[in-house]
Amino acid sequence: MRQPDMQKVDALVGRLIGDVGAAVSGALVVLGDDVGLFKAMADGIPVTSTELSKKTAIKERYLREWLSALAAADYLTYDEKTDRFCLTPEQAMVFAEEGSPAFFTGAFQLVQAMWTDEPKIADAFRTGKGVGWHEHSNCLFRGTERFFRTGYNNSLIADWIPALQGVEARLKAGAKVADIGCGHGASTILMAKAYPASTFFGFDYHMPSIERARAAAKEEGVADRVTFEQASAASFPAGRYDLIAMFDCLHDMGDPVGAGKHVKESLSDDGTWMIVEPFAHDCLKDNLNPVGRVYYGASTMICTPASMSQEVGLALGAQAGETKLRKVALDAGFKHFHRATETPFNMVFEVRA
Repeated sequence: MRQPDMQKVDALVGRLIGDVGAAVSGALVVLGDDVGLFKAMADGIPVTSTELSKKTAIKERYLREWLSALAAADYLTYDEKTDRFCLTPEQAMVFAEEGSPAFFTGAFQLVQAMWTDEPKIADAFRTGKGVGWHEHSNCLFRGTERFFRTGYNNSLIADWIPALQGVEARLKAGAKVADIGCGHGASTILMAKAYPASTFFGFDYHMPSIERARAAAKEEGVADRVTFEQASAASFPAGRYDLIAMFDCLHDMGDPVGAGKHVKESLSDDGTWMIVEPFAHDCLKDNLNPVGRVYYGASTMICTPASMSQEVGLALGAQAGETKLRKVALDAGFKHFHRATETPFNMVFEVRA
């Protein structure tokens, strides 16, 4: 019988306490966002639980526990002399300011979906079947949009598109663009606002997301240049697009090679396929880090089951790496595959025939 090293057990338990605390705090972040507490504290003015209750109409006794818990997590700041709580400017950027370059609340909504839908994934583990994107809880769709939008706001217009040869000039002059797997349309709308001479089409097989994207386009004043339609990656209308983009979705597809073939047929002669995927190295050992921990977890609960619910079910996973992604593009008939740029969270590939 193996004998455990109790010092190592104690060290592991110590890490687990931190992990459980993070999981609990995540639920409290989603709660605070849901009832408007972070936005109510966004001005940075210190408040007692009673003062915040008057400001938000939330019962004081609940607020006292919520404030204390998030102060213990260092997500809020507590002043024992005044018995008041506040958001520092940094905390406000992360939790209260939707358009900030560090807004993070959507990530906790993604995690909420993983907990909520765990029984479905457990059943998939037992049966070998998949779980479609559309079968998940609604918090996944909203959380995905809010989480990834932060990265797109930071990098899409400033870095990613300029890294693609000749693409930015075409968009400024007037191009036809398709955004495949557009979800709630954050990436599509961002591009439409940056390049008013171009026309954009967003496609997603999930109709509720398309409906939300249409509403968002109206809210952002770009509905005249953006069309959102329900369609899969293998069936979206061909139309000789100058740019076809896929943001963090190729690895979710059951048949990414088939999708790539349809992209090739739908591009103009000198068109570009932009693939944005979660950052990953080719070797597992190189992905065993905090970012890989998040991505492998999301891949287990969301991405791999989504792919396995579809025809072919290639199940690339969210940590596919460049070599596997390159093979998809080459198998689809493309000859040019180039990593144009990257961030700690994403890889951006330029693909051409």
